[in-house]
Amino acid sequence: MSNKWNSGINDRGLKEEICEIGRRVYNKGFAAANDGNISIRVGENEVLCTPTMICKGFMKPEDICAVDMEGKQIAGVRKRTSEVLLHLAIMKHRPDVKAVVHCHPPHATAFAVAGEPIPQCILPEVEVFMGEVPIAPYETPGDDRFAQTVVPFLKATNTIILRNHGTVSFGKDLVDAYWKTEILDAYCRILLLAKQLGQPQYLNEQKSRELLDLKKKWGFDDPRFHNEDCDLCGNSAFREGYKENIPVQRAFDKAPEYPGILQKPCGEACDTKPAIVNEDLVKLITSQVLAALGKA
Repeated sequence: MSNKWNSGINDRGLKEEICEIGRRVYNKGFAAANDGNISIRVGENEVLCTPTMICKGFMKPEDICAVDMEGKQIAGVRKRTSEVLLHLAIMKHRPDVKAVVHCHPPHATAFAVAGEPIPQCILPEVEVFMGEVPIAPYETPGDDRFAQTVVPFLKATNTIILRNHGTVSFGKDLVDAYWKTEILDAYCRILLLAKQLGQPQYLNEQKSRELLDLKKKWGFDDPRFHNEDCDLCGNSAFREGYKENIPVQRAFDKAPEYPGILQKPCGEACDTKPAIVNEDLVKLITSQVLAALGKA
């Protein structure tokens, strides 16, 4: 089979980028001590990854190692991370994914420890750029059983909470994968702060639909666009992955039951005509996202 990739296991620029993402993860408090791991696919059968037992804030390019798609180490003087199988499982099931970031952002990990599903239909930016975040079941980290916990959820998300462990986010490159982690933890922090003031307030059905219309217009996919049995805000799009263990909200008020995109709209409470995108909302979300990226 011809190799359509240019193998990058010796690409110092990519190794330096892994180190930079490691510094961001560490400086943000997303990975204490030696926590977390980072990878990027650089060939048809080659993946650069962080080594085990190293602080992500102080890595050097020569610390980075390489594995094949089965997890066998093929380059590097340090031993590869024991959790690389998680990264490889994601890449195998999602050929579009080139980079994976796993760490323990404290606010999102609090939801992981509590088994609390993250509410939807609250913050516009999260609704458009992230959507529902599933919670994968717990398994002891390091082996293939742990790696397989995320597989049922991979089709419809780029960010997953790992029960009693942390988070994993993935995307087209390292920065894309990292940003998803930062967005998730910022949202979880806002939710926890809001909970101290009272119960966070859900958007109404019309405003929730407007955000999904905006999301579709911008070309972002969402499982709610394809699932006939899914409502707008009820954290139900991943029920097939959860099987009998669907997380139940306890800390937050139950999400309102709004009919899904493929179901009937809300009647008199909503305009049943095709939604007109609010240009002011587009500008607001864009400016806020750009401002956030500038601080990343």
